[in-house]
Amino acid sequence: MTDFLVRRFVRDSENTESTEVRTRYGILASVVGIFCNVFLFAAKLIIGTLMHSLAVTADAFNNLSDAASSIISFIGVKMAGKPADAEHPFGHGRIEYIAALIVSFLVIEVGFTFFKTSAGKLMHPEDITFDLVPFLILILSILVKLWMAAFNRKLGKKIDSKVMLATAADSLGDVITTSATVVSILICYVANVNIDAIAGLIVSLLVIWSGFSIAKDTLEPLIGQRVPAELYQKISQMVESYDGIVGTHDLIVHNYGPNQGMATIHAEVPNDVNIEVSHAIIDRIEREVGKELNITLVIHMDPVELHDAEVLRLKEKTEHIIKALDSKLSFHDFRLVKTTPVNLIFDLLVPAEYTQKDTDRVLHQLMQLISEMENGATCVITVDHSFEAPEE
Repeated sequence: MTDFLVRRFVRDSENTESTEVRTRYGILASVVGIFCNVFLFAAKLIIGTLMHSLAVTADAFNNLSDAASSIISFIGVKMAGKPADAEHPFGHGRIEYIAALIVSFLVIEVGFTFFKTSAGKLMHPEDITFDLVPFLILILSILVKLWMAAFNRKLGKKIDSKVMLATAADSLGDVITTSATVVSILICYVANVNIDAIAGLIVSLLVIWSGFSIAKDTLEPLIGQRVPAELYQKISQMVESYDGIVGTHDLIVHNYGPNQGMATIHAEVPNDVNIEVSHAIIDRIEREVGKELNITLVIHMDPVELHDAEVLRLKEKTEHIIKALDSKLSFHDFRLVKTTPVNLIFDLLVPAEYTQKDTDRVLHQLMQLISEMENGATCVITVDHSFEAPEE
């Protein structure tokens, strides 16, 4: 069914890098969510009214409130798809994260409400009666919500949409809470043991935890997070694949929403190549790599020495010392000032887990070892940090 709906309503569905295609996916997911929740609301309201069942009627309005998640998703996706304007030069993509954050609060609210209800039942137990029609409605609700969860999760993963994944978690939370009710009813009916309140407390805590997890995952790109290792390596390798580029470092990626980002990177070029030639290469890389990865790429050019024997000798010795101190350490932008004694200038890249104490210790050891190695050589070392996330 999911594939059929995508083929029917999402034109050019495989081009998920396109903002227009992402918006079509978002609209489809939102409309399906609104339709399913309104359907459940109408069915439960009619049956609850005919049977004079307050429980079924109350659950009907719960489904109506669930439609709010889909409406929020719809608004969020539509606004996130708006193009850049004078006030927002990088577009409106982060609105999708805000929409997902709102949905996560709704999930948490459902969990707290269920916890409160379950705690009340634990203090004041209520007899559970088995009635076939309401029971079948609960089963129908579980099946519909389970499909909605799978539907939103599949689309959310396909286009990397936080708000769709949040909506999927919202639906899955409803599945868990309703399933707990069904299991409690069956156990009470068969074994005459009322576990409704205890099951409700456990499930409510799971739903609250799910809501906080969604909020955490949504807040990370809003606050700013490390570059995924796969993307870091991909950008670095693509830039380094061009002739005239010796190496890269200091890659930073700024996220302005799904498929909307800006990256800056330092590219090393031979210092004996005409600056206009290197600049032309840099311009070409910015255009081609930026277009292929759908990012705004800005490259800083660093000239490096490739032929001076003394510079290469000291660079090799410095590398040997650094690796001996810690294999996780690395350096770049190595330069030599030929004074007496010589002065080495470079950036030292330290691991993310290093404390200030660790950094100070390594700097002291490094300067001391280099001084001993090269007749009192001095160093100007700039401490640098990688923005790459560790591989999972």
